[in-house]
Amino acid sequence: MTPILAGFSDILNPATLLWVAAGVAIGYLVGALPGLGKATAVAIAIPLTFALPALPAIAFLIGIAKGSAAGSAVSAILLNVPGEPSSAPTALDGYPLARQGKAGKALKAALFASVLGDLGSTLALVVLAQPIASYALSITPVEICAVLLFSLTFVAGLSAQSLAKGLVAACLGLLAATVGLEIESGLPRLTFGDYRLFDGIPLIPMAIGMLAVGEMILQAGNRAALDQQGAAIARGAHPDDSRMTREDWRRSVPAIARGTAIGIGVGILPGLGASVGSFLSYGAARSRARDPGRFGKGAIEGVAAAESADNAVVPASLIPLFALGIPGSVIAAILIGAFMLHGVAPGPLMFAQQPRLVGGIYAAMIAASLALLVIGLTFQGLFAQVVRVPTRLVVPAVLFLCVVGAWLEGGGVFGVQVMLVFAVLGVVFIKLGFSVVNFLIGFVVGRTFELTFRQSIQILGRDPWNLVQHPIALMFLALTVLAVWRFSRGARRAAPKPEDP
Repeated sequence: MTPILAGFSDILNPATLLWVAAGVAIGYLVGALPGLGKATAVAIAIPLTFALPALPAIAFLIGIAKGSAAGSAVSAILLNVPGEPSSAPTALDGYPLARQGKAGKALKAALFASVLGDLGSTLALVVLAQPIASYALSITPVEICAVLLFSLTFVAGLSAQSLAKGLVAACLGLLAATVGLEIESGLPRLTFGDYRLFDGIPLIPMAIGMLAVGEMILQAGNRAALDQQGAAIARGAHPDDSRMTREDWRRSVPAIARGTAIGIGVGILPGLGASVGSFLSYGAARSRARDPGRFGKGAIEGVAAAESADNAVVPASLIPLFALGIPGSVIAAILIGAFMLHGVAPGPLMFAQQPRLVGGIYAAMIAASLALLVIGLTFQGLFAQVVRVPTRLVVPAVLFLCVVGAWLEGGGVFGVQVMLVFAVLGVVFIKLGFSVVNFLIGFVVGRTFELTFRQSIQILGRDPWNLVQHPIALMFLALTVLAVWRFSRGARRAAPKPEDP
């Protein structure tokens, strides 16, 4: 505790606190803009820290990462445009709440869940970073493959209308993930001779196209109801529509606790990312709900589950970075450059060589969590004014933001082309009753699943009996079998029974 207490004394410097708050504020604003994302924001901000001491510089960058993770829920809720792919589950229930005139409620639920998930994960980082080093060494591709297979079982839980259509959508997502250079041989697959597809289909333009542009196309085709819907959002039928009630907290607290735990677990495992955590948490909340039919129509606990896991992944992904020097996410990989720039070598020796700096980073992360709450509550009202703009004006503005986001994240015109192709596919999916979310889940986990599956075959020597040497993988495989059994039993119970003659 001595280094941590010394770190708190360092962080209480007004200048350092100002850099923490500035990082959170910039991150929250960037997160609310579709397509930019926390990784881009942190990478762009690194040059701004050249002249700063190590602690304020690292605190500033971590503040940006935390703020953008929470801010991405704003556009997901108000415009159905996820600031990042990991905010896609937030839009599933956040946007319907906004359409019901409950945008303020959804924004507050997302903020509180983000802060609690982030703070819980930060405390887990403080407690687990040193002890986890010995256990993290046992995590191999076999364990990661088993975790990804387990996450795919929630496709069944997210298939509200048709299990078959949900599985078809997920398989198409897996197919889309195979586009690009083949992992082992380096040969192109499904690229049709276009070198721009060698690195695969860019995720953010795809997500923007299927979720945001597709929604805008459908809204533009229903022009008669746009003004009425816009008035419903702006009005808000009751004061409770802009605040979290006791019933909302009763529904959300279990989802937040579960989502925080899922986010921590996903963050510790390198390579999974926030998208897997948020989708996994949302699927878990829906599978445990008494009335799963509410999800996708404005379930407050769906917003809480997705945001708590999404924000819990960011601090948890620093655990393998601090413990082993291995980045657990894109953010952690970018932060390695910032650490090295300021003379800090991430890894076990950091605790022995610079314990006070580690304590200061811990203190800065806790301060950033508190700053996130204050800044979020202060500026949410400003962002919520978006809902007062007539929907006829929102549609072209959203499309412009979508084009900008796809351009920045997709490599220029190619990103916009990908966005348009998947916008059409998203409309077709919605019209035919296929799940866009299941498609995105399959795509998000597809490439990593293929890589870890191939590696697992080699590690196990093509002998499944060698799995006994990987108890963590066996545990997740058992959970996968149990989840499939539960979902299939639930589907049989929900199936209509033939009437007696």
